[in-house]
Amino acid sequence: MNQKTKNVAFIPVRGGSKSIPYKNIKEINGKPLIYWSLRAANDCEYIDKVYICTEDASIKDVATKLIKVENLNKATVIDRSEQSARDDASTEEVMLEFTDRYDFDNIILLQATSPLVSSEDLNNAFDVFNKASIDSVLSVVKQKRFVWKEKSEGVYGPHNYDVYSRPRRQEFEGFFVENGAIYITSKDKLIENKTRISGNIGIVEMNEKTYFEIDEPEDWLIVEDLMKVDR
Repeated sequence: MNQKTKNVAFIPVRGGSKSIPYKNIKEINGKPLIYWSLRAANDCEYIDKVYICTEDASIKDVATKLIKVENLNKATVIDRSEQSARDDASTEEVMLEFTDRYDFDNIILLQATSPLVSSEDLNNAFDVFNKASIDSVLSVVKQKRFVWKEKSEGVYGPHNYDVYSRPRRQEFEGFFVENGAIYITSKDKLIENKTRISGNIGIVEMNEKTYFEIDEPEDWLIVEDLMKVDR
């Protein structure tokens, strides 16, 4: 059992990506994909330890070298079971596996597929989480899009505006969309509810460009272009 820490960052990755083989260690903007979330977590003032969790030997090797070369002093590579690395395994499954092995107060789940996240975003998320009324936090982006849904077979209608009073963009409040980058909860809540967020949930708004997650080759191209401009 490790000494108890307050806030840990948890980055689960596996070698079984189908759409982009070994995407987690493929270079994007000059660094392996996993580097960007590792760097953001390592530089966050609230995070005490960073764990990158994988079952794959190649990812372990790349991550271990990154930690040393890039001086990511908070980061450690740990094992992930083959069971929790199945194609159909949920992220919660590996998070709960982690809770059985390590002692901590709060966990921030980061996705390597969201490399546009910054340490500032993480600090902002913890500022929300540390409010007395909040149990969990997730990251979002604001979208000013008109959403439609099927009302009956073959008939569709707007979900978030009135077609008879269409707002101008500058007058449209919009809506928040999860971007998959940040989730924070306590260890107790995670164990109790078996889910990454629960209870009173707060949000941290991120830049609209962070809407993109890397799941498909097209996403890779978009995010890499955004990173070249941003970093």
